[in-house]
Formats: sequence, structure tokens, C-alpha cells
Amino acid sequence: MKVRLSGTRRSAPASVTMGSDDSPPFKHSLILGIDPSLRGTGFGVIRLEKPHPVALAHGTITCPPSWLLSRCLLKIATELRAVILQYQPTACAVEGLFFAQNLQTALIMGEARGASLVAAAEGGLEIFEISPRKMKLAIVGYGGAQKSAVGQMVKRMLQLVDLPEPDAADALGLALTLAQETGRHSLAAPKQL
Repeated sequence: MKVRLSGTRRSAPASVTMGSDDSPPFKHSLILGIDPSLRGTGFGVIRLEKPHPVALAHGTITCPPSWLLSRCLLKIATELRAVILQYQPTACAVEGLFFAQNLQTALIMGEARGASLVAAAEGGLEIFEISPRKMKLAIVGYGGAQKSAVGQMVKRMLQLVDLPEPDAADALGLALTLAQETGRHSLAAPKQL
């Protein structure tokens, strides 16, 4: 696992702020985002601060194609446990299931998601599910946005120096979306698992 420590900000502030003074406070100040995948599970940890959230760490947990499924699932769960232990988030935003035309792909994605959910549940985190479309809409303003657009907006919102890897950018986007959505009274609030 390659972890990027994200405490360094650019000097120019981004124009995105978290919530308004009249919005109800979100009880979680540290949020873990997870974009599960067997070969590249993205993760990102953010801390909510005013006026802008701060990325503490992000990265991608990778498994070579030669590895057996069980070894990949163990690595995903083990490395996410280590991230949870180090950063102590209290909430987790995980990417929801999406429609897959290939049943085998859907099953494998579900297994990687399951390993991620177990690690988060073992860590005592409140877990929320956010669909890829909802995250893209919240971050980019368009539910069908490309990964590159998500990465650029996440970089801007978190004032990162470098563009995060695509899976890590999605994970950071999920964490940001959870922070934005849970402060609102909405029928479309993230589903708690």
C-alpha cells in the first residue's frame, strides 16, 4: 500500500467551503472514504475544519493479478484496519453497488466491498453508502463525470499539491460527499449500513 500524507496545502485557497454556519453540525470530524476494488481499493481520510476540510492521507491498496482472491481480500482488510488504527476516523463513506453487465465482475467487486466493510465495522466506524453517481454529482456537479474530473475537483476542494490517484480521488470524494450530505435534512441522505 502506498500512502500519501496530505497535510501540505497549496498557497491559494480553493473556493469550496464545508457547510454554512446555519447548517446542523456533523458529529464526525474524521471521515474515511473507501472506493473498493479487488486490484485497486482507494482510501482517503479527511478531517473537517472550517473553512475547508483537510486530507490527512490517501492511497491505493493494490494487489497483483497473480494473487488469489483470498490473499487480495486479506490485504484489503488488513491495510484498511491499519489506516483506521492510525487515523482514528469515526465515520466511513463506502461506494455503493452499481449496475455491472458482467456478473463475475459484480461478484468480485462485492467481495472487495465486503472486506472493506468488515474492516470499517471492526474499527467501530459508522458506515454510510454513497452511490458513484451521487458522489460525482456532489463533487463535480454532474453524475456522469469522468474519474479525471473527480480527481481535479478533489484536488481543488482539499487544496492538494498533487493530483491523487484515481481510486484515491474517488475515496476522498466519497468522504467529502458524506460530510456535505449528512449536514443537510434530505430524503436523499446517505444510507447508513
